Amino acid sequence: MNSLCVYCGSAPGTDPAFREEAVTAGTLIAQAGLTLVYGGGKVGLMGAVADAALAAGGKVIGVMPADLVNQEIGHTGLTELRVVNSMHERKWAMAELADGFLCLPGGPGTFEEIFEQWTWALLGFHAKPCGFVNVHGYYDPLRAAVQNMADHGFLAQQYVDMLIYAGGTAAAIEAFETYVPPPPKWGVAPVEQRY
Repeated sequence: MNSLCVYCGSAPGTDPAFREEAVTAGTLIAQAGLTLVYGGGKVGLMGAVADAALAAGGKVIGVMPADLVNQEIGHTGLTELRVVNSMHERKWAMAELADGFLCLPGGPGTFEEIFEQWTWALLGFHAKPCGFVNVHGYYDPLRAAVQNMADHGFLAQQYVDMLIYAGGTAAAIEAFETYVPPPPKWGVAPVEQRY
């Protein structure tokens, strides 16, 4: 693993532990020699994780649609800020740049991004780990909802179990490094990464 994509909120959230974990995440990612890939913002948890990685000497690549950069929320101090035309291009670029996908607390954009990568993984479009830093149980309701999908026959248990949940970023990175993907849903392993 050479790079890690972090999805997280463009707001700080109500619990100070969320920002504390974002700072820890950025620091640990840089100290592990991994490139941080993220949405390019300077605000909320996004800004905190990027600033921490930069402060620890890490390489940080942000990817952001031009409309958001023009609203002055783009981080101007990154190693690289890739400006794209749309949210679809943003997600594609981030997916290509990253070797794994990790969620800190966030809102609908965070959920949407990780669910897309999880879906692609269970279909065998890539074999990269997807996981959550479950700060103060933030992702407990999501974890229960995902299990509910399997309990009602919409998802095989192996695709529930492929998601990694960790109490902190250090444990998540460790689990990512030993991740073994399940067989793809339709039984055809990818010849190469495809999106």
